[in-house]
Amino acid sequence: MQLSKKVIDLDELRMLAAQGVPDGAGVRSTVWKLLLGYLPKDRALWEQELAKKRSQYEAFKDEFLPNTVGGSSTTGGSEGHSDGNAEPVENGFLDRSEIAQDDHPLSLGKTSQWNQVAEHSEMIEQVDRDVKRTHPDIHFFCGDSSFAKSNQDSLRNILIIFAKLNAGIRYVQGMNEILAPLFFVFRNDPDYKNANFAEADSFFCFVELLSGLRDNFCQKLDNSAVGIRGTLFKLSQLLKKYDGELQHHLEITTEVNPQFYAFRWITLLLTQEFNFADIIHIWDTLLSDPDGPQETLLRICCAMLILVRKRLLAGDFSSNLKLLQSYPPTNIGHLLYVANKLQ
Repeated sequence: MQLSKKVIDLDELRMLAAQGVPDGAGVRSTVWKLLLGYLPKDRALWEQELAKKRSQYEAFKDEFLPNTVGGSSTTGGSEGHSDGNAEPVENGFLDRSEIAQDDHPLSLGKTSQWNQVAEHSEMIEQVDRDVKRTHPDIHFFCGDSSFAKSNQDSLRNILIIFAKLNAGIRYVQGMNEILAPLFFVFRNDPDYKNANFAEADSFFCFVELLSGLRDNFCQKLDNSAVGIRGTLFKLSQLLKKYDGELQHHLEITTEVNPQFYAFRWITLLLTQEFNFADIIHIWDTLLSDPDGPQETLLRICCAMLILVRKRLLAGDFSSNLKLLQSYPPTNIGHLLYVANKLQ
């Protein structure tokens, strides 16, 4: 088994992971951390590296999630209590005493601290809404149990810290869906210590995963060759290469363009198209791509179209759109097999 070696052969691990990682025994949790570069290849460095990263995450929580009155930070009772005499802005980071007197509350200037507080509050509200909507059918994420609530708090913490550290992207709706599989896998690690640090580990793996996808989330690049438009065009070209008849029927005859269905497939890494267990298996393959998930993702999307080609070729605009916006249950092993053949 690759994981028992002193130094992990990443090429071999990627090849094995692409076929699917065994469920149970915490194997997937370790494999995903290796595939995302969070754990070094040398096992002897694991403990030291994890301790460093987990401590760094605690520092981020201290800095970005202070316990303000009216805030709902879960960073723990001993951290960052606000001064009793100050009047903190709810969910914000600025006490009124810190805001310059000539900084008018109605100022629209980007540098206006009031404006920054307003933007921050808006972002927090969006994160809260999205976190509460994450996989409503799974008790791990939803429900009244303290376990589900603590998992929601962890998702919320990670997304807020990410937004504060990445001002160019901030928080974009749907990032919660990309975070969810990572946190689920790490939080369910049978090793109690690893499960306990799932929030910190998920944060760094989420950052790593998004670094290869950030162009899809950057609004300024939407219409550029590297933004989401460019990615959708690549999918169209891939389908044309392997099934020109289907591509022509879809995009020319019935005018069903990739942005009508594949925008969500691509930006959310297929997390809305399949049941959660299938998503986890698809991600084994996505994360095993040494160049990041994008190329493998496009092949899987292309395979999804090819697998329903008969129905698509017989369909018109509305029936094809309906089919692709609500993709039918499918054998994931076969889907990944077809996608692999498109290399």
